[in-house]
Amino acid sequence: METSNPIEKALQASLSSTSSPECPPKLASALLYAVFPGGARIRPKLLMAVAQACGSKACEAALAASCAIELLHCASLVHDDLPCFDGAAYRRGKPSVHVAYGERLAVLVGDALIVEAFAATAAFPQLTRIIVQAASVPHGICAGQAWECEDAMNLVNYQRAKTGALFAACTMAGAAAAGCDPKPWHHLGMLIGEAFQVADDLRDVAGVSGEIGKPTGQDAAHGLPNMVSTLGYDGALTYLENLLGRVVESIPDCPGREGLGQQIVTVARAMVPKQLYRGAA
Repeated sequence: METSNPIEKALQASLSSTSSPECPPKLASALLYAVFPGGARIRPKLLMAVAQACGSKACEAALAASCAIELLHCASLVHDDLPCFDGAAYRRGKPSVHVAYGERLAVLVGDALIVEAFAATAAFPQLTRIIVQAASVPHGICAGQAWECEDAMNLVNYQRAKTGALFAACTMAGAAAAGCDPKPWHHLGMLIGEAFQVADDLRDVAGVSGEIGKPTGQDAAHGLPNMVSTLGYDGALTYLENLLGRVVESIPDCPGREGLGQQIVTVARAMVPKQLYRGAA
């Protein structure tokens, strides 16, 4: 998926206040550290791709929503890496924010990024409402993280909230930004989220830390559910391929339907460790 440069520019603009002399220097530095350089920017690129598939060529609303989604994602990573959750020592190939700047600043960085995310879509109330649902309760990423704190985890609700909700926000916001009804795009986003969760489970079990930019074996270390431990490698790969087929079939009618499906499948398959993947090219 293309359009990465506009997304980077939008993210830089959203955090331009960090250059103010009134901003605490360590917080300013930590905020930029948490966002740049980024990962694959899969979520904002998906949002932009949906908007384009729906007929939007240059859409300020889609770019604002993409920025908001990525800021929320970055915030979730900062908080997820904290010692009270995963205690991950590095992320995106460098020390985690709490390792580089301390736990107190990491908490504040996550908080500030959440606020900045909603500031990015302040001029677009419909998009803000979509993203709020993906971030909050009962089905958003906060709820997803909270399932890790329960004595008994509802696996379906956990994965749908922690992973699926933000992907659903991408597809819905992309459609809405292009002037289309977002509701038909919710199911697609949830399926994409499930597919990427399975791909991430495969990376967690069989990936190489230096290649994926974060520690592996985190699910086993923290007793969290993983599709590989449940289905085995072959079972998880087969399940992923079936999901990708359902993803393509579930794309609502739009001018760029075929190209969008190809992009999603390509990105999802690229996440799977090469030594494991034996699916169709």
